[in-house]
Amino acid sequence: MRRVEQPGPPTPERIQWVEARGRAFAFTLPAGVPLLEAARRGFAEVGFTGGTLNIKSGALGPFAYVMPALSKTGENAAFYSDIFRPSGFTRLKTATMTFGARDSAPFFHCHGLWTEAGGRINGGHILPEETMIAETFEAEAFGIDGAVFAAEPDPETNFKLFGPVANATTGVRQPCRAFALRLRPNQDFAGALETFCRQHGVFRARIHGGVGSTIGARFTDGRSVVPFATELLIRSGAIAPGANGLLEAELDVALVDYLGGLAEGRLLRGDNPVLMTMELVIEVVKEGGTT
Repeated sequence: MRRVEQPGPPTPERIQWVEARGRAFAFTLPAGVPLLEAARRGFAEVGFTGGTLNIKSGALGPFAYVMPALSKTGENAAFYSDIFRPSGFTRLKTATMTFGARDSAPFFHCHGLWTEAGGRINGGHILPEETMIAETFEAEAFGIDGAVFAAEPDPETNFKLFGPVANATTGVRQPCRAFALRLRPNQDFAGALETFCRQHGVFRARIHGGVGSTIGARFTDGRSVVPFATELLIRSGAIAPGANGLLEAELDVALVDYLGGLAEGRLLRGDNPVLMTMELVIEVVKEGGTT
């Protein structure tokens, strides 16, 4: 399996996780409001401080983003490009967000694909501090109670990354058992999720959110992405028994690589290692025995 050496030593626990409760809901993100503030309001209105957001369309402007890039200093295995600020309205095709906290303030990690005002189709990492909602749109969310994604220094990658940490519950009983996860580098994306579910008695699950990076990509239809640094999002995902009765993760994704290439499709199980991180929420649909 492909591998990229990170600047720091690997943490023994390769999946950072917290069990929580939660539920799915939808809300409106109003025009004229910063995307970060609109997300905060949407979660707060139903009593959550964080969770995930899946966006199928929408218009942003002003808008700022970065793309994956090679590291210029060697202090990281890969890095970010300079900031891009396209003029006019940028129209989202798809975007996935992890909403949580950084330095004790609301923050998000969001990757997407979009079309810029001049017609350029692009993708990358949306910057919370400089992005406004240009036209009102709807989004699907999953709120978590008892856990929150918090940005903390990660010695292995030498980045400050979102990961789940335990958080005080609201006291309101949420209907769904869930796990907030962060996958660490150099493990197969699907395989890590399948193993986690087997170990925690999860027989069927839905995936909410899904923001991170893989070392290139291999798809079930035979296509591949060779450039090693990507910004990836999950458009939809589930974990369920396959034809042989063993758990299989189906991961439909979109990504941009550091050369500007775009790709969408279903990832091939067993051949898509995580580059830096992958954060997501698993909603337990059916419980089963552990192995």
